Amino acid sequence: MIKAFRMMAPFIKKYRWKYIIGALFLIIVDGLSLLVPQVIRQFTDWVQFSQLSQERILQSAGWMILLGVLISGGRFLWRMLLYGTSRDLEYDLRDHLFKHFLTLDADFYNKSKVGDLMAHATNDISTVRMAMGPGIMLIVDSLFMTILTVFMMVYTVGLKTAAVGLLALPVISIVVRLFSTKMHARSLAVQNSFSAMTDIVQENLSGVRVIKTYGIEKEREKEFEKNNKDYMEKNLKQIKISGLFDPLITGISGISFVIFMVYGTQQIFVGALTLGDFLAVVNYLFMIVWPLVALGMVFSMFQRGVASMERLQAIHKEQSSLVEKENPVVLKNPSGKISFENVSFHYPNGPEILKDINLEIPAGQSLAILGKTGSGKTTLVSLILRVYDATKGRVALENVDIRDLSLANLRENIAYAPQDNFLFSKSIEDNIAFSSQEKVSKERVVEAAKFADIHEDIMKFPDKYETMVGERGVTLSGGQKQRISIARAYLKDAPVIILDDSLSAVDTETEENILEGLEKIKEQTLILISQRISTVKEADHIIVLDEGRIVQRGKHEELLKEEGLYKRIYEKQLLEDRLKEEG
Repeated sequence: MIKAFRMMAPFIKKYRWKYIIGALFLIIVDGLSLLVPQVIRQFTDWVQFSQLSQERILQSAGWMILLGVLISGGRFLWRMLLYGTSRDLEYDLRDHLFKHFLTLDADFYNKSKVGDLMAHATNDISTVRMAMGPGIMLIVDSLFMTILTVFMMVYTVGLKTAAVGLLALPVISIVVRLFSTKMHARSLAVQNSFSAMTDIVQENLSGVRVIKTYGIEKEREKEFEKNNKDYMEKNLKQIKISGLFDPLITGISGISFVIFMVYGTQQIFVGALTLGDFLAVVNYLFMIVWPLVALGMVFSMFQRGVASMERLQAIHKEQSSLVEKENPVVLKNPSGKISFENVSFHYPNGPEILKDINLEIPAGQSLAILGKTGSGKTTLVSLILRVYDATKGRVALENVDIRDLSLANLRENIAYAPQDNFLFSKSIEDNIAFSSQEKVSKERVVEAAKFADIHEDIMKFPDKYETMVGERGVTLSGGQKQRISIARAYLKDAPVIILDDSLSAVDTETEENILEGLEKIKEQTLILISQRISTVKEADHIIVLDEGRIVQRGKHEELLKEEGLYKRIYEKQLLEDRLKEEG
């Protein structure tokens, strides 16, 4: 628990004065509330001893009205400060977590589930907010209300009589300690189960079209029902603890109250207490029940909060394996020369994906990478982008090891159209302009769309460039998504452009138009990944990857003269094209 709260220290420190002032107002309100029984006590004694007068009635009424106004005003202030600050804290935590997510590398996301990460950003942070807002309020209120009430009881009737009414306090402290460990373990289990359920929902919603296509709705319903039931059962186990705790505290308090009622009545008969004293203590006992019951609420709230803090802390402990140098080299206006020097790569605990890659891509020239699925094509360009670090050798830009550059400086000089062509739930214009950190003119967006041969398609949509593409571009065809991704890369105007199988879903005519446009970009280094000969044949340099090794390199004409993988792929695709024409 202490380690979890250490993570919160910087955030709490930022708002410490709001917390302190809010707590002070809460304590003042508690103190004012405890004066009400004293007014009732005085008034009752005046009635009991026939000392009541018009002046004393007005005096008592005036005190009650004044206390009521002050208590209401103070309660408003502490609520604004403590509850408002918990919302500020929630904002900071969520903002900090999102920024931390963006610093983590591909390895982290390969082993993490999106639903679980979503649960961290939503449910866990909301639970922490409850602990740091209402939770802190309940702690301060319970602690000071108990202390002040005990003081006022002793002040009113003396230590011996007050002690009779306070028999519940030591018993309650033992109960809290006994329930603590079980509640924490069950709270953590609830949070983990919620994460698993969120992941199932996210995964099934993302793949709902595949589910419907295969007609496996019932199977997915059963899987969700299983996770939902697990979440319910873990919640019920937690409720059993909190459900037992609250009535147990109330019951102990009730027994203590009954004992004092019997004892106090006897004291009135023997003249040791006045009726006013008795009513004042009864009021104090009613007032002290709330802090005791609140202990149960804060107990549950903080155990859930601590469980969420520990889950958030585990995420914040995750660090990117891509270490940046403190004083990195800064490249300004690089020409785009890229080199691989004896580079090998394997994923953690996995076999080698790339083996002894030696390659130089001159500035302003094009390189095409051809190979079978799983040959290492995408992994090779991932090393250029430093999504991963080479496990052996070095990758260089302008003869500078890319590990000596900052990630920002490296990636600002590379435009990348990835294989999955991810589009955001924004307009087509926003998606094309996404790669630019500055405001882009409509003319530049249209220019990029024309380059990618998508402009005419866009103009056919009712809202044209303002058309919303839906989540992950669901309203567009595969070819349209690829061309928007190419337009995005073109608009970035970086020295290096990487197109990772970005023409696989476009027709032959569109492919030719895009390739003609790419040939005109002489000042930029172009890297094309494809399994189609038609895409790569005009490149300045072609390499063929097979099982992570460069098995062939040269120009199209040169490679056709060799007996190798390139020629076999060419002849196979040539045959497929002839069969299509004949069919």
